[in-house]
Amino acid sequence: MAAIKELTRDLENKANDFRKLEKDIQKNQQVKKKYTIQLGENELVLKELDLLNEDTNVYKLIGPVLVKQDLAEANANVRKRIEYISAELLPSYNKESRLFKLEKQRPNMKNILMITGFCKSDGCFQMSEFGEPSSMPY
Repeated sequence: MAAIKELTRDLENKANDFRKLEKDIQKNQQVKKKYTIQLGENELVLKELDLLNEDTNVYKLIGPVLVKQDLAEANANVRKRIEYISAELLPSYNKESRLFKLEKQRPNMKNILMITGFCKSDGCFQMSEFGEPSSMPY
């Protein structure tokens, strides 16, 4: 009976680790998505700035106020933002990145839990005190 409780505790720990891994992957994917969107927006702004004449008025929104800005300065600011965002985004595409490593762990953990019957295709279950999965997925 003690062995069953220990096995149950071990399986619950693995399921908790799997849920934490899933949350971590989701968080990293949201950050990656945010930076990808910002990069696209800034690249579009840069294309628009490149279409303007040098004597065109450019305004920057600072709080509720539009402040006149030099076209060259605006162009430089957008290029710096693109450079910064690209630097933040580049590691997420690298095989050494945290997101890549987390996504690589996901199938192995899920397979272990599914083989033991602790996880079904629609989620993981908490074991009851009798060693049976409860009906409430979390």
